[in-house]
Amino acid sequence: MSRAAQHITFDEATSAEAFANRFGDPDDATARLLSAVVCRVHELIKEFRPTQEQWRKVLDFLTEVGHASDERRQEWVLFSDLVGASALVEEINSRRPSGATPNTIRGPFFRADTPERSLGGSISLDGKGETLVVEGRVEDLDGLPVHAAEIITWQANAQGYYENQQPDLQPEFNLRGLFRVDQNGRFHYRTIRPAGYDVPGDGPVGRLLAKAGYPLHRPAHLHFVVRAPGFETITTHVYDAEDPRLDEDALFGVRPELVHNFEENVAGGERTSRVSLRFVMARARPGRSK
Repeated sequence: MSRAAQHITFDEATSAEAFANRFGDPDDATARLLSAVVCRVHELIKEFRPTQEQWRKVLDFLTEVGHASDERRQEWVLFSDLVGASALVEEINSRRPSGATPNTIRGPFFRADTPERSLGGSISLDGKGETLVVEGRVEDLDGLPVHAAEIITWQANAQGYYENQQPDLQPEFNLRGLFRVDQNGRFHYRTIRPAGYDVPGDGPVGRLLAKAGYPLHRPAHLHFVVRAPGFETITTHVYDAEDPRLDEDALFGVRPELVHNFEENVAGGERTSRVSLRFVMARARPGRSK
């Protein structure tokens, strides 16, 4: 059949089909995904029936998001995170056996150049905040220690800011560290109890969601990457059970097994908290070590 014979007149009823019909290979994976996205957009336009002015505001928002993105800030990644798209992609691609520690998204404040520190040392370089002792064990699904594991951790300070958000106010690599577990798979270090915080609301994404009444809060948490040869890497959070905003996590990372009690005690007039953790690693499948 000639292309002329396949021509579809573009109108409200046929708009999505007319677009999809233009692809040379409609079974190509990229073509299928793009067709599906455009079809959903057309469906929304038909449902809400925006005026030209209203549609232009949508385009202006997309343009503003692009202008707000650079090498220091990625507004599109923030958008993906806040609408749950990043969490959904992570969920689909990191399904683990029952009992294994679940993955969450890494977030924007990770640093690959985090320095190694000695077990028992402190990652709080400025000493500001209530002391928190973190201890735990890395094991496999059979409960055996993964003694080759290493742990990267990072967190916000007691005011809810990461070190790379405040380069003039916090020491370089403050509240960051890489630790290697001992022969029993155990680790421990000292830090400070983190605060929750609001995600950036000064850009187009934050302003739009805040205007719509969408919560932009992150409950207090610690970040971890746990990796070992032969195992799937864990990227996850540990949340403070006392944070009142656990149900409003803007990045959809809270799961019951990731919420922990930060137990408080006072010794020598100093208030100290302690949290005990267990990371359970799954054996890597072929091509799945990350």
